[in-house]
Amino acid sequence: MPTFDKSGRLRKRSEFTAVAARGSKLYLPDFIIVKAVSELSWPRIGITVSRKVGNSVYRNRIKRLIREFFRNNRDLFLSADYNIIARSGAVNLGLDGVCQELANGLCRIGQQNSH
Repeated sequence: MPTFDKSGRLRKRSEFTAVAARGSKLYLPDFIIVKAVSELSWPRIGITVSRKVGNSVYRNRIKRLIREFFRNNRDLFLSADYNIIARSGAVNLGLDGVCQELANGLCRIGQQNSH
């Protein structure tokens, strides 16, 4: 089972703000995906779940589901930096719903950049 180590994460505020400044956004019903080109040869993700989404139990559950999706679907992520922002509807999704929506979104964001 692939791990989610420090090299695959955005960790500093400066990294998150850099992705926000130079990235392209894709709005999904329950998520926003921000993708920015990176000089690294592997994908990195950051996860943002604000308090508007729910209490800590819900926020941590959403983060766990997104990390699980990333671990199991690394091949869908191009070599770039991603920030996945949860919207309030994400609370109602299970693992299947998260996987389906993010997989569709990543395919769409990959097609946008290839044109």
